[in-house]
Amino acid sequence: MNEELYLVKPTVKLEKEYLSFYNEWLESGEKMVPWVIQKDPAPFGEMVQYLIDQENGVKLREGWVPTSTYWLLNSENRILGVVNIRHDLTELLRNNGGHIGYGIRPSERRKGYASKLLALSLEKAKGLGINEALVVCDEWNTASFKTILNNGGNADEDYIEEDGNVLKRFWLKK
Repeated sequence: MNEELYLVKPTVKLEKEYLSFYNEWLESGEKMVPWVIQKDPAPFGEMVQYLIDQENGVKLREGWVPTSTYWLLNSENRILGVVNIRHDLTELLRNNGGHIGYGIRPSERRKGYASKLLALSLEKAKGLGINEALVVCDEWNTASFKTILNNGGNADEDYIEEDGNVLKRFWLKK
């Protein structure tokens, strides 16, 4: 992949591009991952402010940690994916959330974007003082499993959720 990709913080300047991303995912009927894209983008400025507040630790829900959200863009400003980086881990996040959650828009999968998104995310995490990041994925999610391994993931003990779902846990360094 020779395409130039980069991460940007959420901004109202990219409303049209984000709504295209969001609506495509909504129309797919798939679960929106990471959790931040489940947030209703209307009104758009309020959603962007919410994400900025999350990063700055403002108005966090009890038990939540600050998180940084970035959008993966190509040279045409098309939003290809979203990543959410948690600045710290609670016990819950240590088991089944990890530091980094990411997702690629449905029409742009299987093009190597997830591996690039995770690599760029690890650089951002390092800038937050996270030298070793925990990343998790469902056992059935082969694409995410491969993405994590492509970025040097070292397997840790699996975590089994109450419903029996198995989460693969990996530590990654940048």
